[in-house]
Amino acid sequence: MTKTLLRALAGETLPTPPIWMMRQAGRYLPEYRATRAEAGDFLKLCYNPDLAAEVTLQPIRRYGFDAAILFADILLLPQAMGADLWFVTGEGPRLSTVTTDAEVAALKGPDDIHDVLGPIYETVRILARELPPETTLIGFAGAPWTVATYMIGGQGTPDQGPAHALKAENRAAFEALLDRITEGTIAYLSRQIEAGAECVKLFDSWAGSLKGEDFQRYAVAPAARITAALKAAHPGIPVIAFPRGAGEKYEGLHAEIGAECIALDDGVSADWAAAHVQTGGCVQGNLASSHMVTGGEALVTETRKIVKALAGGPHIFNLGHGITPDADPENVHLMIDTVRATVAA
Repeated sequence: MTKTLLRALAGETLPTPPIWMMRQAGRYLPEYRATRAEAGDFLKLCYNPDLAAEVTLQPIRRYGFDAAILFADILLLPQAMGADLWFVTGEGPRLSTVTTDAEVAALKGPDDIHDVLGPIYETVRILARELPPETTLIGFAGAPWTVATYMIGGQGTPDQGPAHALKAENRAAFEALLDRITEGTIAYLSRQIEAGAECVKLFDSWAGSLKGEDFQRYAVAPAARITAALKAAHPGIPVIAFPRGAGEKYEGLHAEIGAECIALDDGVSADWAAAHVQTGGCVQGNLASSHMVTGGEALVTETRKIVKALAGGPHIFNLGHGITPDADPENVHLMIDTVRATVAA
């Protein structure tokens, strides 16, 4: 095994941590904006394998990241399951809602989603051929809780209130929906692996809004089920889990989920993560995305601090969340140079 990201996922402590960024293919790059304009709109870009592969490759050409993550969206799965999906300019995604037993029952099962998702698998196949040999290809999906919050609310909400309300008012329908999403996610990620993804990541962006036992039941348990199913079907496939906002509950998640790597948001310190999370396996993160906007000495100082704190175990350097559209592309170069210079020093 020569790819540095796969070595870190296998538990190896490397002299220089592999580097990639969440949303590294995105609006902060002028070449991305040009390709998105060529596609016509965001969904057309996602479903055009040649253009989706192109925007995935753009940050690899510009920065030489150690991994490329498939360009897609977590809401393509609900669309494949039968939900209507569209994007409102300046406001984000909108979906037809799923809130009743009948609407859950009407969703397509895992065997019936692949016609819609076929272009995504073709994008993976293109990337598997065209990526540099040292670059790891990451597939991904949204975790069931986070996907459910959009399906229930019809859009992103600041507190995931509609999903919490359905959970309280009709727990049977809520749990049935999570179960359907979990089954679909297993099928979706399995096809990505078959097409050439070398590891997969589960994005649970809203895990932090689950409190008490609900965090275990609706964030940890579905992720563990997905991980176990993928490893049964594809022995050796590494999994990165990202339950954003987990806080102290990050501790122990390697074992509870079965994932090789736990991705950290910037709400926990790297020192704390080294003592409480990295003991279980590889960790990923966790520079605040705001540093990609502001740059300067604060970016350098915080990057060095994270690299040094996590140098004693397997670590993948990343942001604590996705890079934002207002980021300066030159700050990404500064971050990468700092990571590599810190280790070299």
